[in-house]
Amino acid sequence: MEGWSKLSSSLGNINFSQAGSKLSKGFNSSVQATRERLGQIAPEDITELPQEYKDLEARVDSLRAAHLSLLKITKVYDTETYDYPVQVQESISELSQNIGYNLTSFAATNLKGTNLPVPASPTQPPQHHHKTLPHALARAATAAATSISGPANAAAPAESGDKLGKALALYANGWERVAAARLDQDDAIITNFLAPWQQTLNTSITLALKARQAVQVSRLELDAAKQALKNANPSKQEQARLEVENAEDDLVQKTEVAITLMKTVLENPEPIKNLNELAKSQLIFFSTAAEALSAVQGEIEELSVAAEGDYRKSRDH
Repeated sequence: MEGWSKLSSSLGNINFSQAGSKLSKGFNSSVQATRERLGQIAPEDITELPQEYKDLEARVDSLRAAHLSLLKITKVYDTETYDYPVQVQESISELSQNIGYNLTSFAATNLKGTNLPVPASPTQPPQHHHKTLPHALARAATAAATSISGPANAAAPAESGDKLGKALALYANGWERVAAARLDQDDAIITNFLAPWQQTLNTSITLALKARQAVQVSRLELDAAKQALKNANPSKQEQARLEVENAEDDLVQKTEVAITLMKTVLENPEPIKNLNELAKSQLIFFSTAAEALSAVQGEIEELSVAAEGDYRKSRDH
């Protein structure tokens, strides 16, 4: 009985008339929306929203589309391998090496003191390589330089007498600088562009869209209330008229809120600031890449001219 008394007391605190009113409004607005979609409501019976509101709606939609369009492309900066498709094969190989290393380490540690053969402990885990095109070019050029220069000069291929080995070593050095700049660029874009750009979408633009949804629901409730007033019995007309007035006040209030939020979104300077950070990060990368490759290209060109001269002299004799 005590539990029933508490339940009864709790139920007594609920305003069932307000709850029922909300449910009724929600149902009426859904019916109104369905009838409008089916063309059962005359255009003149649909409340016209202010032109300022409609203009702001269009501009916010365009702003959101612009954010989504650029974000769809620039999201690649969040993935290191965006310019290096061969990384899939390297990742599989690296995964196999890591599994082998982990299994060997486990066996070397846990089989001690047993009758089973204990493998030698691996000295160090497999080396992780950045999987970008600049890093791959630098690694390939270094390996090629070492191969051409021979084992005796593997430690310092750039000092080898072989001109192609020197050229490959120079090329590798240039791309190592580009590779480092590439990582710096991506980190800067992720922090200074992608994160705040996505934040704008998730907060201020989303908030404005929710305010617009509230306006749409309020407008449907108003038009449903107007239809109810048209069809109301004389005894219920006064109540229906009050509901129309309340719905009108609610629509005015929510429209003003939505207009304010949409203006705030459109006047926000952050997107331009974020775009500047994107362009600046890219500029720094390309400038560094141009400087690094320009320096090594000049030296490679000297080696090329010297090699061609040596070749012609050898043919003259």
